[in-house]
Amino acid sequence: MSETLVLPDSDIIEKDKSEPLVVLQLKDYELTILGTAHVSKASADKVEELIRSHYYDAVGVELCQSRYKSIVDPDLLAKMDLFGVIKNGQASMVAASLALGAFQQRMAEQFDIEPGAEMRVAIKESQDAKIPVILIDREIGITLKRIYRNIPWWRRINLFSGLLASIVSREKVTEDEIERLKEGDVLESTFSQFAEQDQRMFEPLISERDSYMTARIEKEARESNYKRVLAIVGAGHMNGMKRISESGELSENPDEKIKQLDEIPKPSSFFKIIPWVIVAVILIGFVVGFSRSTELGMELVIEWVVINGGLAALGATIALAHPITIIAAFLAAPLTSLNPMIGAGMVTAAVEIYLRKPQVQDFSSLRSDSTSLKGWWSNQVTRILLIFILSSFGSAIGTYLAGFRIFDKLSGVG
Repeated sequence: MSETLVLPDSDIIEKDKSEPLVVLQLKDYELTILGTAHVSKASADKVEELIRSHYYDAVGVELCQSRYKSIVDPDLLAKMDLFGVIKNGQASMVAASLALGAFQQRMAEQFDIEPGAEMRVAIKESQDAKIPVILIDREIGITLKRIYRNIPWWRRINLFSGLLASIVSREKVTEDEIERLKEGDVLESTFSQFAEQDQRMFEPLISERDSYMTARIEKEARESNYKRVLAIVGAGHMNGMKRISESGELSENPDEKIKQLDEIPKPSSFFKIIPWVIVAVILIGFVVGFSRSTELGMELVIEWVVINGGLAALGATIALAHPITIIAAFLAAPLTSLNPMIGAGMVTAAVEIYLRKPQVQDFSSLRSDSTSLKGWWSNQVTRILLIFILSSFGSAIGTYLAGFRIFDKLSGVG
């Protein structure tokens, strides 16, 4: 059982109560949880003050490995293998991460503070004081995938449209509203702009991360015998982490909890089968059409090519792809749609990269360009991501529309 305490022999909490903070005396160690706003100068100052007290054995930060790397290596984006990202199916996750970063950057620019400044301060001050830094948050890609798999397919459209809205919006916010982010989490604040309080979305976004970060601290404190740990997290995680820590529910096997929360739910076998069923239906439709007459069979093939290829080409056009890439989208989509193992977007992205390979300055300015809608279309890196996503989306819509047209004609409706 634990109780809320005041730091012994330290006046640091009493000096400034503007930042939410709680101290827990747990079974084997003392845990101080500091709630921050990720774009707040006051939060960064408080982090510096606490670490400079030299009271703590370790500092846990709400960062995953990839976000930590982007902080300590600002040129990391410039080293990205863009085609490798697309080939490995990570394009949507990279685009989503950039959109989330753009939301945070947009707010931070208004108050002349770097996004995640308190995390940067925590890393620097801990290194200067030779205090170990613990990365306690779950990988952002896993969190986004668990959100994606946890909501119905029709809400996934809202998910991505909301991320786009976070880039398009130019609405100014007040400093008081920024400070009120202490009541939530920066990711939650982003999604809250366009989504109602949906438990299926917010469970992986907030509650799971409360458990994950608590388990990470418990694991590190036990293995390294830390006695005083400072955890720097978004204030929206404070109550959840406090409750979990006090309950002791993770004290027995934190490794098992971490492993469980790192798993990406497998898609339903139903959704795995659907693409192959659609391919089978389309091919059967062609066979039936040609068996009735050559003219009908050719008509079905032409409609398939025009609708599927046309919508994929439209998506590439909207993304301002090279004319040859647009032609490639038109030609590739009707074929790739008959092979679920490869998508039209992979072809269009590869062609675009070959024709207009991103330059060093595109990667260097990626972080700033991704904060505006214009930047997504002018930066060649983000434009290739858009070409991949929009041509894939166009081809997917075209597959269903053309499939319905083929069915209608064969059934005598069209």
